Amino acid sequence: MYSKLQYISQGDTIEKQLYNIHNALDNGCTWVQMRFKNQSQKDAFTLAEAVKPLCEKYAANFIVNDNLNLTKQIDADGVHLGLTDTKIDEARVFLGTSKVIGGTANTFEDIQNHVKNGCDYIGLGPFRFTATKEKLSPILGLSGYFEILQKLKKNKIDIPVYAIGGITLRDINPLMETGIHGIAVSGIITESDEKEKLIQQLNEKLYANIIV
Repeated sequence: MYSKLQYISQGDTIEKQLYNIHNALDNGCTWVQMRFKNQSQKDAFTLAEAVKPLCEKYAANFIVNDNLNLTKQIDADGVHLGLTDTKIDEARVFLGTSKVIGGTANTFEDIQNHVKNGCDYIGLGPFRFTATKEKLSPILGLSGYFEILQKLKKNKIDIPVYAIGGITLRDINPLMETGIHGIAVSGIITESDEKEKLIQQLNEKLYANIIV
């Protein structure tokens, strides 16, 4: 089962990225999406080369954001593609069946298309405004998630859906009630002074209804 908590990395240098990723892993994250936008291929490779053994050490999934060639080159666990990135079906052909492919969505129709094209999980958002991402899609809010998840259920579409975009600790319970699988967060973990406590609290809420 995919982790219910995804950490999307932050930092405008290799050093900051590594520091933030290492901290997230060290304090309990088991899924890292390396997001290192507008960087040279060389720097992206250097970072990925350092992140991969870190993720292996912590038995965490390592997903690369928006870079198919790097995903294949570094043999990461998978890739996450935005709405304007490479098409999911093309990525599946390029990477094969063994890699995880995630896709960003803003509407029910986006999810339908992703599932049809071989997507493994969905990052659905934004939940609310976030400064982390440029060119933000229309904000969904709780009602948007509820509506889309109900349509998925009605159409018997079963795929892990992650809420994303400005999520706080108090948002998790109402979000989970909409039927999402988990959350993808960035700033809340990066900026926390008590990462271990925060990640523990996030996981407690996310896994509250799971019977082991």
